[in-house]
Amino acid sequence: MSTQLRRTRLIDFIRIRGFATLDELVGELGVSESTIRRDLDALEEQGLARRTHGGVLAAGGLPRLSEFDERQPAHWAAKRAIAAAAAEVIADGETVLLDGGTTTYEVARLLVGRSLQVVTNSLPVANLFASQARTDLVLLGGYVSPRTGVCLGPYANELLGRLHVTTTVLSAAGITADGLFNAHLLLAETEQAMLRAAGRVIVVADSSKFGRKSLTFVSGLDAVDLVVSDDGLETSWRETVTAAGAELRVAALAAPAGAGPTAADPSAATPAGRRKPKTGPRESSRERARTQPARRSHRR
Repeated sequence: MSTQLRRTRLIDFIRIRGFATLDELVGELGVSESTIRRDLDALEEQGLARRTHGGVLAAGGLPRLSEFDERQPAHWAAKRAIAAAAAEVIADGETVLLDGGTTTYEVARLLVGRSLQVVTNSLPVANLFASQARTDLVLLGGYVSPRTGVCLGPYANELLGRLHVTTTVLSAAGITADGLFNAHLLLAETEQAMLRAAGRVIVVADSSKFGRKSLTFVSGLDAVDLVVSDDGLETSWRETVTAAGAELRVAALAAPAGAGPTAADPSAATPAGRRKPKTGPRESSRERARTQPARRSHRR
């Protein structure tokens, strides 16, 4: 099991329990006490855990908003695997724009402690980075949704119009062959502005989101550079994604503790002969995102 995956499981275990003893963590993860102590040192430095007499508490980064309370536990294993695969393709030094989705939040947790510029409209995501000395944080303003803690509306969109980021990471309420959908009209407008601000667009969505439409159309799949999903994604949807010109990265769900490491499935990438895998931002996505929503809305 990789260090990153082990620490993700460790903090998830603490978050669910609220408190855990050292012996419980050793038994849960199947590693030595010294390894757990080193992991806790790192997590405490990142502000994600706090050691007390007899054990450890979760510290910071645990949102208490109805959207997270209701939706974050759903498909949690898939979201964590997707987050790990997405975090791997983000390099230190990038400017990363993160939306307020629950899967994006899991990506954000794995970016804590890295040397990045982070832009977000999510209060829970911003809370993860607010005390991180290695991270420059920009929080977008606007109307704050009481369910999600996300800032949206004309003020957020105006600021986004002045920004350019290396990578935008977006979630989606639904994905079909037509593209990405969201359940909130104002949020969809803000996400369209996020697409226009990006050099590279990564969409993180578990397999349950495919084949579902929601209230508002956001963008076509051809405005997306990389889609990260889990290994429950059906072959037909894999083909739909790659046919639209996006790269696909499929994350294997975490195996039980002690069963060995998991990783994104390299066989799920864009088929050989279609195009080379991307290693960096693609500027054309910025141009497509600028016109795509309007073009699609004329069809609807």
